[in-house]
Amino acid sequence: MTDTAIEMGHVFTSFGRHIVHEDINLRIGKGEILGLVGGSGSGKTALVREMVGLDCPTAGTVRLFGQELNHIDADNLAALRQRCGILFQGGALFSAFTVFENIAFPLREYQEIDRSLIRDLVYMKLAMVGLNPDVANRLPAELSGGMVKRVALARALALEPELLFLDEPTSGLDPVTAQAFVHHLQSLHQELKFTAVVITHDLDLMHDLCTQLAILADRHIVALGTPKEVAHMTHPFVEAMFSGTRGQRVFGPTNL
Repeated sequence: MTDTAIEMGHVFTSFGRHIVHEDINLRIGKGEILGLVGGSGSGKTALVREMVGLDCPTAGTVRLFGQELNHIDADNLAALRQRCGILFQGGALFSAFTVFENIAFPLREYQEIDRSLIRDLVYMKLAMVGLNPDVANRLPAELSGGMVKRVALARALALEPELLFLDEPTSGLDPVTAQAFVHHLQSLHQELKFTAVVITHDLDLMHDLCTQLAILADRHIVALGTPKEVAHMTHPFVEAMFSGTRGQRVFGPTNL
């Protein structure tokens, strides 16, 4: 069995004449939390979509759990995706569904599970993300921003994924709530040992949660390593992100 969750080799991505990625090479080991960082239009979301087989790169190979996505049938691809969970930016909860129905949705959609077991699993997932059972009957509009994120995380964890994708998980949260959410992710990672890819611009999250950072700029991964290693690398985008007052407070003085 491979110890690699995702491997991308010589990936090129273009939309018509617009080139987004050139020769992307990336390996994410099982159990790692990779922070994917880049400016607007750098192709972070496009890269994640390729990682789960939603889109195919223009050239190059993508392997998910050791299986090359360019040469896989629809049934096997669907089985691979069931091993993944996604926390969308803003939560993306179904507004007409209660919290219970939101978390139960993937359980009903992808697995034949008895109703009583679904109920038990939903309440177990709520407890995992630190929410009380009485939240289950509320609608998303009745929740705070932090609670929406936790419910979305519970839904992402419903199928006990080996690989978790998180899109700006702390965006829209106040600093205290964001810190609490990151701490909860840390605890869940220690307990469940999942692999994660996190699209983020949150320097505190990068420092506290991520084991590796990949910086996308100029169509390439221009920096790759531990957060502290990346923060001290020399590239204009990297320097702009980490050399400011907040970056130095979080990561310490850079080499500038």
